Amino acid sequence: MQHLILASSSPRRKELLENLHLTFEISSSEVDESYDPGMKPEEIVMELAFRKASFVAEKNPSSFVIGSDTIVVAKGQVLGKPQTKEEAYGMLKLLSGRTHSVFTGVAIVAPEKNVTFFEKTDVTFWELTDEEIKAYISSGEPFDKAGAYGIQGFGSMLVKQIRGDYFTVVGLPVSRTVRELRKAGYSLPY
Repeated sequence: MQHLILASSSPRRKELLENLHLTFEISSSEVDESYDPGMKPEEIVMELAFRKASFVAEKNPSSFVIGSDTIVVAKGQVLGKPQTKEEAYGMLKLLSGRTHSVFTGVAIVAPEKNVTFFEKTDVTFWELTDEEIKAYISSGEPFDKAGAYGIQGFGSMLVKQIRGDYFTVVGLPVSRTVRELRKAGYSLPY
């Protein structure tokens, strides 16, 4: 029987895979997430996703391992996860009233074949007041999310429009992931 592992401790990615009725285990990967500042956003997320999946696959060579990474890009700046309230405020202020891009890279490291890809979705925020930004920061939600917001939670109130795959913004483009798992040789129940 084929064994599937999600190389992520993200509760959102876990929930998205569970929604697909897949049986899998979780093994988070502790990898260096630094990258060359000259890399393009799609290269960054695919490289980091591959590092995460490869780290777990080394210990599980006969498994299918999914790694994923998400970044937000606004006005040419790559926004990761904010560490402080001030950082979160600065990110949300930058996103306010603008369109930004969310890139999610996925790597599937499998016994026979590795697959790496990315998806990009454009997200437009409403013009946000300082009060809205501060209220959102006080919810605590921004601190474990790229770009300081989560579209699937309280942060949904910030979003005016998206163009692309919603699940790319959440952190795992599920429809494409299913198709790429199949290409990598994983037998899906559907």
